Amino acid sequence: MFYPALRLRRLRNNQTIRDMVCETSFSLSNLIMPYFVIAGENKKNAIGSMPGIYRYSIDLLVEEVKKYSALGVKAVILFGVGEEKDDVASRAYAEDGLIPNAVTALKNALPEVFVITDVCLCEYTSHGHCGLVLNDCIDNDKTIELLGASALAHVRAGADMVAPSDMMDGRVGYIRQALDEECFTNIPILSYSAKYASNFYGPFRDAADCAPKFGDRRSYQMDFRNSAEALREVSQDLEEGADIVMVKPALSYLDVIYRVKAESKMPVCAYNVSGEYSMVKAASQNSWLDEKKTTVEILTSIKRAGADLIITYHANELARWIKDGSVSI
Repeated sequence: MFYPALRLRRLRNNQTIRDMVCETSFSLSNLIMPYFVIAGENKKNAIGSMPGIYRYSIDLLVEEVKKYSALGVKAVILFGVGEEKDDVASRAYAEDGLIPNAVTALKNALPEVFVITDVCLCEYTSHGHCGLVLNDCIDNDKTIELLGASALAHVRAGADMVAPSDMMDGRVGYIRQALDEECFTNIPILSYSAKYASNFYGPFRDAADCAPKFGDRRSYQMDFRNSAEALREVSQDLEEGADIVMVKPALSYLDVIYRVKAESKMPVCAYNVSGEYSMVKAASQNSWLDEKKTTVEILTSIKRAGADLIITYHANELARWIKDGSVSI
């Protein structure tokens, strides 16, 4: 009887040896927690389509970030939920706007926390699009001027990094120049370089109140049938000064993450988006999946594909699970 000389199962016999030879691991330092910020005080509003995720007023936001920073979640990304909306998103770039005020409060209370800000107009436009609408079209060049103003407002308030998510052509270069001209040369740009027009964004649009009032975003977000185009988007953003590039969403785009990492050789961030999060929550609530094990498997797969950083709504609960000993990574 023939027995194989090489038995691959020898290295799977127990947990200790599996951990010794594992090829991929991640830690809380790889994760970024998203937060939705609202006006007012003492507000914590549940988001029905995202169990466990809330919109916070700034005072409660500081307390929440403080709690999870102590557990090891040291990076956050902020999204404003604008109560005042108009056609030119004027509150997106107001110096006294929601996000600048939130940034200042966080950095004053928790200077060690790394604060990233989403730079986009959709949360503040009356029509819900990510740019200015002229003659029923999104005007690319006028939009990037406002994105530059938004980035400056955030950085003046103390943001550690800005993350333009609009997908306008040339916005990274415009923002880089605007920051450099005000001597913010050390502020990095995390560019949403390959952001797809995805069906997985539904819960986010509920949370941020930013669904487009007409049409869709396919004229500026990427076609999910394309991957080579993602490489062109990444290359352009890097040439314009992006420090980190992002692929969004993550789970259906692991091939894109892999290609971007392999070809760019640059730090890559993946966004484990709202729909991906909510699917796990729904399945676990129905006892169809083990939530904790599935979450770790998903985040590991994103890291394995090539992501250096992962924006995920699971970050805080994962920190809790590690603390109580119910999960190890």
